[in-house]
Amino acid sequence: MLKKIFTWWDGATIGTLLFSKLNGTRVGEDELGNVYFEGGRTTDGRPRRWVIYSGSNDASRVPPAWHGWLHHSTDLTPDQLPAPRAWQKPAEPNLTGTEAAYRPAGALERGGVRAAATGDYEAWSPN
Repeated sequence: MLKKIFTWWDGATIGTLLFSKLNGTRVGEDELGNVYFEGGRTTDGRPRRWVIYSGSNDASRVPPAWHGWLHHSTDLTPDQLPAPRAWQKPAEPNLTGTEAAYRPAGALERGGVRAAATGDYEAWSPN
């Protein structure tokens, strides 16, 4: 119980959940379990929109269609949008720090061996 009151990095605190239930209207939920709300107005008059993450608070876990809705790029929720095109890949969360992270050739995690420099490279010498 104390963890839910004081920690925000692994999910919403009790205060955020209460605020969302009392001041917002539930708009939808994505396939990851994140819940989206709308309520009130921003200082420029647009509707205030926010997300309650299921699990860790990581913005890369918001699918592109919901990201567009959150940032007022569209007023349509993903269930009102046309189906994704066949060539579109599904969104992935940020993989930095995991085994699936991108590691270019020469990275220490891949052995640290890079291709030799090309012939136009000349090492600097202080002489």
